[in-house]
Amino acid sequence: MDSKVVLITGGSSGIGKAIGQYLNTKGYKVYGSTRSLEKHADFKDFRLLELDVREAASIGKAVNQIIDLEGRIDILINNAGVGITGPVEETPREEIQKVFDTNFYGPLGVSRAVLPIMRKQGGGFIINITSLAGFMGLPFRGFYSASKGALELMTEALRMETRSFGIKIANLAPGDIATNIAAGRYHAPSKPGSPYESTYGMSLELMNEHVDQGMDPKRVAVKVHKILNTANPKVHYTIGSPMQKFSLILKKILPDKVYERLLLNHYKL
Repeated sequence: MDSKVVLITGGSSGIGKAIGQYLNTKGYKVYGSTRSLEKHADFKDFRLLELDVREAASIGKAVNQIIDLEGRIDILINNAGVGITGPVEETPREEIQKVFDTNFYGPLGVSRAVLPIMRKQGGGFIINITSLAGFMGLPFRGFYSASKGALELMTEALRMETRSFGIKIANLAPGDIATNIAAGRYHAPSKPGSPYESTYGMSLELMNEHVDQGMDPKRVAVKVHKILNTANPKVHYTIGSPMQKFSLILKKILPDKVYERLLLNHYKL
């Protein structure tokens, strides 16, 4: 049997690169994507294509390149994403839009581009890389939580709509991963005299500390491979520290105000 063809958005670094490297060792034909090929001229791990998930023309061009080369796309890993922090009240609207364009409309656009191909093939698999933050509204990460939460819910609907076509769809929500996401994250400026100046500053330090202590992205790659080889995949998968995963259980069983108090204590608010 021919190797399965995989498209991984945001494949040049971090989680996407780790997934691509791992699947490559397992015999998959991997294509990753990046917004700028020029910045990755020396990339050798697998083939990179230029793709900006915020632009329909860019998505179409990359998908057509793979079809011209391989004649099919068996697996899509929607991994491209960006971070954002800031008080809800003070975060610029244009930055909020950018995050949703990448974290929600981006995966939606790439999925809609490959679905007709998968339907014609008689099957396919889409995994959306979301976040544990998408299960709860986190202080000063509200828009990141909202964008990933929207992707979680959209996936629930999409997999039911496409079930009869033999297309499998699942979410994988990681916790804190040791990547460079903090460096590329948009931080709403801490305004002097802002009522959020001190609390936002403390929360930002805590967030960056969590990322620095995060798990190896290869663990996400191994989890992705396991999901791809699951005959009847679940809707939602998670991966993170025991405490992060336990927090999801607490959210389900505790009264809202009690859980909120736990978050307030954690973020020292």
